[in-house]
Amino acid sequence: MNQLTALRPLAELGREDAAAVRCVLFDIDDTITEDGLLLEESYAALWALRRAGIAAVPVTGRPAGWCDLIARQWPVAGVVGENGAFAYYMKNGRLERFFHPAAPEAGATRRRLEALGVEALAAFPGLRLAKDQPYRLFDLALDFAEEAPDLGLETAEKVKNFCEAAGTRAKVSSIHVNAWFGDYDKLSMAELFLSGILGIDVGRDSRSVMYFGDSPNDEPMFGRFPLACGVANVRRYVSMMHSLPAFVTERPFGYGFAEGCSVVLSFIAKN
Repeated sequence: MNQLTALRPLAELGREDAAAVRCVLFDIDDTITEDGLLLEESYAALWALRRAGIAAVPVTGRPAGWCDLIARQWPVAGVVGENGAFAYYMKNGRLERFFHPAAPEAGATRRRLEALGVEALAAFPGLRLAKDQPYRLFDLALDFAEEAPDLGLETAEKVKNFCEAAGTRAKVSSIHVNAWFGDYDKLSMAELFLSGILGIDVGRDSRSVMYFGDSPNDEPMFGRFPLACGVANVRRYVSMMHSLPAFVTERPFGYGFAEGCSVVLSFIAKN
């Protein structure tokens, strides 16, 4: 069985599994968006999850500045940002935040990452800092595809290797190469948020969590959650990944996310 055929259609999700979902975790870029735009279908799906009592939590590489707004204004239980450096959430009308125990001191790490950014831009013509870099605390976002020109996945992999050789952790998303200092990732902070804020013990109850993603930086989540689901555009990256989601939607981008939420909610409505 090759990697593509290993992805099961989401229609094969069992009624019992779907009905047990208490939390939906999801990536943002190219998982609930298309061409950088948050889709109407995706946002409606978040409200539908909220009405059904299912916690929705973005787990993203996007910066602290964006996460402040998301936690305040989206119908979500919180947000994990900068590939796991922190989580923001609202409590009693106040924005609360906590940082991963393995995250370094923000000021010092920014200076190191700025120096790495200069080196990376010199080494890879056409590479640029992500426009949201000024709003980041803990990581370096190198844009290879968010804005033109698209440098391609082969270049993105080379940039990732370059950053890792400098001592960082690094991941390729659908638009950026993210690099950071510190032994954490999306999964480790998501687990801290699930247990500490939502009261979900992933060790005992991993099937109560569903994760939606689209690219290699979602691999830790795909490998951890039995009900992980890729939106259809994840197929572009399967050759780059060792851990694949159990399921895949028929539709890509945020349309696929809305499709997946609809499947889960349809089973809940029947119980």
